[in-house]
Amino acid sequence: MLDLIQLADRVAAGEIKALSIKQPYPHHIFHDGKDVENRDWPTRGRGWFIVHAGVSKSEINKDDDAQMAMPRGGVVGMARIVDCVTEMESRWFFGRYGFVLRDAFPLPLIPCRGQLMFFNLEPETCRAVAAAIRTTSIPGGAL
Repeated sequence: MLDLIQLADRVAAGEIKALSIKQPYPHHIFHDGKDVENRDWPTRGRGWFIVHAGVSKSEINKDDDAQMAMPRGGVVGMARIVDCVTEMESRWFFGRYGFVLRDAFPLPLIPCRGQLMFFNLEPETCRAVAAAIRTTSIPGGAL
């Protein structure tokens, strides 16, 4: 099992890629038990990734002040992909492919630009994410 310090070290070294996800879905991953990220493309990748909240408001209910206030335009947390499926018994699955998620945890917003598909963050952003991981509090301290 990977502990937070080891995870932070891997992030600081630029070893972990990011994936941009439109709000409110990152919020649902961290706070509502969303256990799958739906995509039109599959991945063979497994393991940790950095969750980037895109700036788009296309998925947001613009009449919902809480959704409008959700952080976007930067890193907002991390999660682990454990599988890629084409069907799943989850209320959150509705895509062609689903990246099955585990061990998700939020981080304070760290502004940066997103990209399509999995992408590498700039070194200074990796260092900021690593610092946030080192100061985060997750029950048990290990993932």
